Amino acid sequence: MAGVVTRDDAVAALTGVVDPELGVDIVSLGLVYGVDVDACDVVAVTMTLTTAGCPLHDAIEGGVHRALERAGARSTRVDVVFDPPWTPERMGAPIPA
Repeated sequence: MAGVVTRDDAVAALTGVVDPELGVDIVSLGLVYGVDVDACDVVAVTMTLTTAGCPLHDAIEGGVHRALERAGARSTRVDVVFDPPWTPERMGAPIPA
């Protein structure tokens, strides 16, 4: 049985999560390193932030959870990593499948 939420749905939902400091969505910024959706509609996101000490970490992560839940995810997991570190060159980079 096909899931309610697809990877494309999840990625589209993430374009609605905006970094409040920069005013740009996290997908366009290149902060999202991976998106996986399992058969139970659990969406796992691997992402980074522009800096390791980002004061908006909780706000951005909360926005990711809310956006994915609105898209139909039954459960969400967000793994914030800093390797590789974010650089401006990542802006517009495709999310690996």
